[in-house]
Amino acid sequence: MSVSCPACDFLNAGDAAFCGCCGGALGRVCPACGAGPLAAGISYCTTCGAELKQPRIAVERKIVSVLFVDLVGFTGLAETLDPEDVRTLLDPYYARARAELERYGGTVEKFIGDAVMALFGAPIAHEDDPERAVRAAHAVREAVAGLRTGESQDLHVRVGVATGEAVVNVGARYAKGEAMAHGDVVNTAARLEAGAPVDGILVDERTYRATRFQIEFRPASPLHAKGKTKAVSVWEVVAPRGHPGTDRFRDARKLVGRAREVEVLVGELSEVVTSGGARLVTLVGPPGIGKSRLVWELFQRIELGAEMVFWRQRRSKSSGRQVATTRTRPSKRSTRWFETKSSRPSSAQCKSSKTRTRGSRAATASKNRRQAANASVR
Repeated sequence: MSVSCPACDFLNAGDAAFCGCCGGALGRVCPACGAGPLAAGISYCTTCGAELKQPRIAVERKIVSVLFVDLVGFTGLAETLDPEDVRTLLDPYYARARAELERYGGTVEKFIGDAVMALFGAPIAHEDDPERAVRAAHAVREAVAGLRTGESQDLHVRVGVATGEAVVNVGARYAKGEAMAHGDVVNTAARLEAGAPVDGILVDERTYRATRFQIEFRPASPLHAKGKTKAVSVWEVVAPRGHPGTDRFRDARKLVGRAREVEVLVGELSEVVTSGGARLVTLVGPPGIGKSRLVWELFQRIELGAEMVFWRQRRSKSSGRQVATTRTRPSKRSTRWFETKSSRPSSAQCKSSKTRTRGSRAATASKNRRQAANASVR
């Protein structure tokens, strides 16, 4: 008999007390005496008799974007193929789909036959999860198109993306069939996928409103989805606009409110220009509240100014690495530079520069001594 690890689902021997993969205890531990692992389902410690509290499920209510992707006509294709050929066909499809979905910060919840379901916004939320979901859908479509070789010429997909509220089980264990998200948004995304054209991507109204300036859409006829009392307004994805995080139409929309926050940023910039010292301003807020828009407004104020400013901007990755900080440095021409920390020379560069400086000084001193010696001889 084997025991599944509650943390990583690794199968261990029946007499194992700790997981051989992650090292976690294969069962609960008594908080009073530390005995464990204890058998599942008991209410009291079998060593000291202390009462054991039942573990609570971490459930959160979140705004998520749900993506469904499915192969077109795969049921009929699988009927004509050997099971090993079906697996040979599906394995690269699963791998490419997972790679593209996770590259944009999505979480693959499950594979159902030839269908894939992914979440954006759970368990980790970003300020642009709808945009990430649509860009990932487009990337998956392009990746599947690249797999059409030899026996895979008939690979085509349908994709549906919907955004809305869902109850999220953060600690869901996929190996035991536990779903992460629950809510109507999951059903809507599945219906959009079923109603999408071949190699098409359909999104609902909430996803369209959140991404209409970053993604190019074409209007589509309302979808009369199964089980829905009203027709669902949908839009079809044409292609992304620019790189992730860019908004070509941002300057065409007037900022409402936030005057105090903008003045704080402009005031700090004025202090930097006047004193030449550095200032660090941190914008903190939940995803989608408008932090990036405030930075854009500061950029617009700089563009209207008379002084020349070099602006360098960088976007941190979803993993939190390579976070860029800014500093200012005055020059002889009263030009203000906004530089990232990564633009500073490395320690190796500094060391080589110092070595060259010392060498040049030593060479100069040696030359002076030779000239002095020649003068004394004469």
